[in-house]
Amino acid sequence: MPNTPAAAFPITAPPASGHAEGVSNDEFRAAMSRLAAGVVLVTAQEPPLDPDDPSAPGGEDVGMTATAFMSVSLDPPLVLVSLREGSRMDDLLDEQPLWAVSVLSESQRHIAGRFAMKGRISDRLLFEDIPYVRGEATGAPLVGGALATLECRTEQRVRAGDHTLVIGRVLTAGVPSADGGPLAYFRGRYRQLG
Repeated sequence: MPNTPAAAFPITAPPASGHAEGVSNDEFRAAMSRLAAGVVLVTAQEPPLDPDDPSAPGGEDVGMTATAFMSVSLDPPLVLVSLREGSRMDDLLDEQPLWAVSVLSESQRHIAGRFAMKGRISDRLLFEDIPYVRGEATGAPLVGGALATLECRTEQRVRAGDHTLVIGRVLTAGVPSADGGPLAYFRGRYRQLG
């Protein structure tokens, strides 16, 4: 390789709005928005306020829309979901190891939008008119009409930047509905395939 003067490869300072490596939040978001992702609803049930008192109020159901969800392993069956650190779901799954996932269909865009709202205080009203059953292994809501459902138990939690990667062992898996296609997320919007 011939000698190339150092001036041919100038070192530039990162942009003021970027990280040390020079990629800004906006650049990173724009690039990653080009990666199509499936949309799931992650659900869990808060433990009762006082498990020793049968008359104490039960725990509330909690739900969160996620697009950062993937299969990790077949043997054992493992999946991964990425949660914003400090979010309600992150805090809940730090104390409650049982959770569920409903893979949303293209007709369930309203469910995805409802559980993606930021700053809500309670999820009780969000579940009110959505058909669901309780998972036998987790007690978490499994959305009716979902393309697939999974019940999981947390195996590992890994901090990754401003998110927590939660790896769960799949306890049950079902395909309750074969109707319709998947709900996808692409370029900042929910989409249908085809």
